[in-house]
Amino acid sequence: MTQWTIDWLIPSDIVYSGLSSALVEGTAVTDLNPTAAAILGFLADGELSGYELAKAAEELIGDFWHVTRSQVYRELAQLATRGLVEPGEVTRRSRVPYRLTDAGRSAFAAWIAQPPPVEQIRYPLLLTIAFGSWLGPERLLEAAAAHRPEHVKRLERYRAYRQDAGLDAYQQATVAFGLAYEEAVLSWLDQLPAILSGVAGTAHEPPGPARNGTSPLPWRTAGATPQRTGPP
Repeated sequence: MTQWTIDWLIPSDIVYSGLSSALVEGTAVTDLNPTAAAILGFLADGELSGYELAKAAEELIGDFWHVTRSQVYRELAQLATRGLVEPGEVTRRSRVPYRLTDAGRSAFAAWIAQPPPVEQIRYPLLLTIAFGSWLGPERLLEAAAAHRPEHVKRLERYRAYRQDAGLDAYQQATVAFGLAYEEAVLSWLDQLPAILSGVAGTAHEPPGPARNGTSPLPWRTAGATPQRTGPP
């Protein structure tokens, strides 16, 4: 496993501004989003080019915080404009290394000190299954089966990471989450055939509630209050 010092776990799928009212060296720092903050965190360990930052993000936080290469370069440009990072000399490979400024280090320290919000899961397969009455169990199970190999691959990768003696406690905590998450997903995938085995109807029929005129939303009954279901 590539060695980096990661002292944080960025929550999944949340965009927030942790420094909306913070001051760094007398200058207001606003809208430091998690992707920009992650870039500052990586640079805290030393100079990196945009290419190296994108690779680090993919390898180390990509499973729970997706960052594209274009995002990295866009954020770098904005961070440089704000004086939080500064470019170095172009290397032989035509790459520009970036280093963290004192203001950038202070900005990251202020951002990481903010309480992170609760994560919101965005799981495309789960969204499809939520409206699965339009497809029927057979197609849903085909879709679920197609997802399984990727989760097995991720679980194996996390298990390999766990054997890395160079991991610090914060990295171990991050890997432990990945292990627990992938094990939970695989367990859920294993349960789907039994859960969906009693489902009636086919992909060519409208959802059952629409046929009898009742609402497809379970809370729309007299006096009922909407209750959130599924993952938090």
